[in-house]
Amino acid sequence: MTGEQTSRPKARRRGKPIEVWVNDEEKELITARAAEAGLSRSGYLRAVGLHYPIRSVVDLAVVSDLAKVNGDLGRVAGLLKLWLTAKRDQGAAAIEVDAIMTEFRRLQVEMLGKMSSIIRAK
Repeated sequence: MTGEQTSRPKARRRGKPIEVWVNDEEKELITARAAEAGLSRSGYLRAVGLHYPIRSVVDLAVVSDLAKVNGDLGRVAGLLKLWLTAKRDQGAAAIEVDAIMTEFRRLQVEMLGKMSSIIRAK
C-alpha cells in the first residue's frame, strides 16, 4: 500500500444479546422467514420485535420476473401488430386482431396492477 487506507463500512455496534428459547420447528421457521427477507436470524428477530417492515426478497424477485414477462408481452404485441400491418387482409380478420390486441393491453394493465400491489404491501 502507498499509505492510503481503505475505508471499511462501519459494522453495527454490538449490543446486548437477548436469549430466545425456541424448539427445533420454530427455529427452522424463523430461519426460513429470515432467509426470505434476506436477513440473518438476529436481524429478522430485531426487525420483527421493533415492528420494522420486512420486505421479502422472494416477492421482489417475483415482481422482477413479472416485469420481464410484461415487457415480453409488449414486444409480442408489437411484433404481431407489425406483422399484421405488413400482411393486411391476409389471415385473421381485423376484428379478431383488435380483440387480441385489446386482450394484450388488458393483460399488461392487470400485471402492472399486481406488481404495484405487491410492492405497496411490503
